[in-house]
Amino acid sequence: MIIGNKEFKIKGRTYIMGILNVTPDSFSDGGKFNDLSNALNHAEQMIKEGVDIIDVGGESTRPNYTRISDEEEIDRVVPVIKELKKHFDIPLSVDTYKSKVAEASLDVGADLINDIWGLKYDANMANVISKYNVPTCIMHNRKETIYDNFMEDVLSDLQGSIDIALSAGIKRDKIIIDPGIGFAKTYEMNLILMNHLEELQKFNLPILLGTSRKSMIGKALDETVENRMEGTLATSVIGVMKGCNFVRVHDVLENLRAIRMTEAILREH
Repeated sequence: MIIGNKEFKIKGRTYIMGILNVTPDSFSDGGKFNDLSNALNHAEQMIKEGVDIIDVGGESTRPNYTRISDEEEIDRVVPVIKELKKHFDIPLSVDTYKSKVAEASLDVGADLINDIWGLKYDANMANVISKYNVPTCIMHNRKETIYDNFMEDVLSDLQGSIDIALSAGIKRDKIIIDPGIGFAKTYEMNLILMNHLEELQKFNLPILLGTSRKSMIGKALDETVENRMEGTLATSVIGVMKGCNFVRVHDVLENLRAIRMTEAILREH
C-alpha cells in the first residue's frame, strides 16, 4: 500500500500511526498541541521515535464530544498540515468524517483520510476520497449500542462501508479497516472485539487498531488516562498477534518497542 510517498509492506508488519490532536478538548491530550509550534514540536518528536504516519485531528471524538463547524475544523487542521508538509517528509492522515474538511486537507497535501463513521456520515466523503485517489481508513461505528449478534453485525457494518468505498471508485488497495474500539460498544463488547480481531482478516484488507489510553483500558485497570500506558501496550501486542497492520497511538516509542519485540518472536528471528 502506498500512503503519500511511502510504501507500506502489509504482510507480517505492524506500523505506527501517531496521534496529533490539534484540539482543546481531546480526552487524553486536549489543549497540549493546538498551538502550531507545539504541534510541530510534537510531530518532530514522534518522527524521531520512529512513527510511520501522523494522524492530525481537529475535532475531539471522545464520548459526548462537541461537534464543531466544518470551517472551524478546517482552520485548526489546514495550517498544521501545511507546516508539517513544509518541514517533514512523513505521510499525513487526517481524522475527519466531513467531506469539506477532507477536501481542504487533501488540497494542502494530506495523504490519507481516517473516517470514524466509515464513510456513512457524509454522503460526499467517499466521492472526495475517490477524486483525490488517496487511501482511506474506514472505521466501524453506529449510532446506538444495539446489536443482534455483535461480531456478525460489526463485520456486516464494515462490509457496508467497504461497499460504499468501492461504489464511489475507491480502489480496494487503498482501503484500511478499523474495528472501532470504544465507539458504539460497551466495555464487554470492546473486550470481545479485541479477543476476536482475527475475524477481520476475512476482508483481506489492512487493519488499523486504535485503543490508545481508551476507557476500555481505564475500566479494566481502574486507572486514569495518564496511567494507561501498560494497558495500551498489551492491546498493541495482541493486535500484532491477531494480524493488525497499523496501531494508532499517543506513545510512539513505547508501542514501537513492544511491537518490534512481538514481531521478532512471531518471526523467530
